Amino acid sequence: MPPVRPSDATPPPPRSPAAGSPASERDTAALPLPPDKGAATDPVWADDGPVETHHDTRELAARFEDEKPGRVLSGPVALLFTGATLAVALLALWQVFFPLPQGSKYYLIIFLAGVLPMVFLAYPSGVRLRRRPAGDEPAERRGPRPADWLLAAVALLACLYPVLPVTLGAGGGGYDAFLDRQGLLVPLDVALGTVLLLLLLEACRRTTGWILPAVCLLFLAYGYYGGLLPQAWPVAHAGLDFAQLVDAFYNSDSGFYGTPLDVAASYIVLFTIYGAVLDLSGAGRFFVELSAAAFRRSRTAAGRTAVASGFLLGTVSGSGAATTVSIGAVTWPILRRAGYPAERAGGMLAAAGVGAILSPPTLGAAAFIIAEYLGVSYLQVLGWATVPTILYYLGILLSVEIDARRSGVRPVVIDTGSAGRLLLRFGYHFLSLLVIIVVLAMGASATRAVVIATVLAAALSFLDRRHRLTPARLVAALSGGVRGVLAVSAVCAAAGIITATTTKTGLGPQAAALLVSGAQAVSSEPAVVLALTALLAAVALTLLGLAVPVTASFVIGWVIIGPALLHLGVAAPAAAMFVFYFAVLSEVSPPTALAAVAAAAVTGGRLVPTMWQTLRYALPAYLIPIAFVITPTGLGLLGIGGAGRIAVAAVVSALGVTVLAVAAGGWLPGVGPAGTPERLLGAVAGLVLLWLEPLPMAIGAVLAALAVAGVLVRRGSAGRAGGPSVPELVDHREERE
Repeated sequence: MPPVRPSDATPPPPRSPAAGSPASERDTAALPLPPDKGAATDPVWADDGPVETHHDTRELAARFEDEKPGRVLSGPVALLFTGATLAVALLALWQVFFPLPQGSKYYLIIFLAGVLPMVFLAYPSGVRLRRRPAGDEPAERRGPRPADWLLAAVALLACLYPVLPVTLGAGGGGYDAFLDRQGLLVPLDVALGTVLLLLLLEACRRTTGWILPAVCLLFLAYGYYGGLLPQAWPVAHAGLDFAQLVDAFYNSDSGFYGTPLDVAASYIVLFTIYGAVLDLSGAGRFFVELSAAAFRRSRTAAGRTAVASGFLLGTVSGSGAATTVSIGAVTWPILRRAGYPAERAGGMLAAAGVGAILSPPTLGAAAFIIAEYLGVSYLQVLGWATVPTILYYLGILLSVEIDARRSGVRPVVIDTGSAGRLLLRFGYHFLSLLVIIVVLAMGASATRAVVIATVLAAALSFLDRRHRLTPARLVAALSGGVRGVLAVSAVCAAAGIITATTTKTGLGPQAAALLVSGAQAVSSEPAVVLALTALLAAVALTLLGLAVPVTASFVIGWVIIGPALLHLGVAAPAAAMFVFYFAVLSEVSPPTALAAVAAAAVTGGRLVPTMWQTLRYALPAYLIPIAFVITPTGLGLLGIGGAGRIAVAAVVSALGVTVLAVAAGGWLPGVGPAGTPERLLGAVAGLVLLWLEPLPMAIGAVLAALAVAGVLVRRGSAGRAGGPSVPELVDHREERE
């Protein structure tokens, strides 16, 4: 990768786009990309105004992830922790090619015994019984306390108890004996199962906050006290005693060791390790430089670079907030120089960052759960996500183009090498991503595909001496990958409380019936019932996602809302992807909107306007899932059906996304500004077009044509009146204050 030259030539101070300045005005000095670290404080950007300093973007990203920041370990504790994480990483890799003979559940028990104790060492409790003395280090900078070591030891015992070949009264006796006691747990089994339950809740509290443990306790209370509800109520059940609940959690395939933890231990940990290896090999920086080089001379180079970087970096992180911070640290100075207000740039960065969770080949963790729940290959899930991802980024890019013309964004020449030269020298970073797709297409499992890709990425790192994975850096990648999965492993194990309770009580079908009956109370027309159910489900999933992490949100949504969609005849792939998308969209949904909060921290913009800008950029992601649920033609958006259905669904949806982008942005590219009537007409047209049936599509096309005609008439009228058909450029200095 060509070296970054941050001090070769300091650009002149930025000029605010004053009214009347020519639209083609361009900074004459080429703008170099900031270095990998400390970009915000590099001297070349000093004249662009104040910006929050973050020497390590990972530290900033951690503040806005679903999980809380962990401790910074050092000394012997760090060595012990690294050794433990390395052992878990090697176990996960070994399991892919040489599975433990005792079965997958045995592996999950060992895996949880490896990661759960580390949660208590890596994440502080956050509970202070007394005021911290002045000058004392924050909890993230202090090592584990005695209570943390005690909890780690108890967690190790509670996790390993089912496999310990030691008889303890009527309990113990090894793995087979423990399985034989399913449904007949002895008091020691119940006691240690209860201990593990409490430890998992505490681990979730430390990593994600109080809300998920509270939700788990609510389901636990429902399982225990649900038998006391009036039996005429739809959600009442026969009742379960505490031992039955613990048995369902501790000694069944739907509890702690159910599908969510299986996904974390079999898929997520391996993809996290792959992402860490790819990042340390220099792929992240290459993706940003390639994006900048590809668009460096276009009018919207700054915006396109941010969007393309978000898409490519998503293959490394798979996390919305982390990708937002990573691309923001590099592209925000460029966006600022181009004249983007902080809030608009923040919305663009957040929407592009969340695309990391939606974009193949490394979707979010919930995508692996979809594959397990539906019994399909991960490659099929990637196929389902392809067209929606294209439409999502189409909407963002259209918004970028519209904003550039409406707001008077100045072209900025970015000082990078040519895209061709970068590809020739560092294009090998794409090979491991291609290997994942090829190996999956050959019929191999996703776990084998990602391990092969990880080995290839590590080997290719030696082509760049600055990023070669020496033994020490390889250990750091393996350890970092496992550390990155600690929080999600705790969440997945705790999600077993929800799935097991739902299974034992039959809550899923009952809740689904309530949701459908609510829609049927409005109309008896099947199409209307399905549309209303989808809207209610979308609102419920969005609200749920505001409170709990994406993975837990998907699990809860699938067991509660999924059955309602399936009952109404929605295909299982469409129902699962619908739940997945709305679980992910919590990252950009106010009032939490973690990706938008992270973007506002990078740009220094006001939080609420940044959230609304993010919603505008991410609008297609809210509408496309409804489109592939409410009509059979919509399945074409998931690549299901013949070529004709897929083509019609993709083309019409692309038209709908385009019209909605014009309506939201108030500008028709190549023509000029759209007035309020044209924008309202375009918004209705876009929504109608996404109802993928012949009559609505025809009506939507007519409305879209009328909206375009209105913009053309407005432009012609302005020209005849002698006024400008294009508004003067706007000075955004007040927006920055």
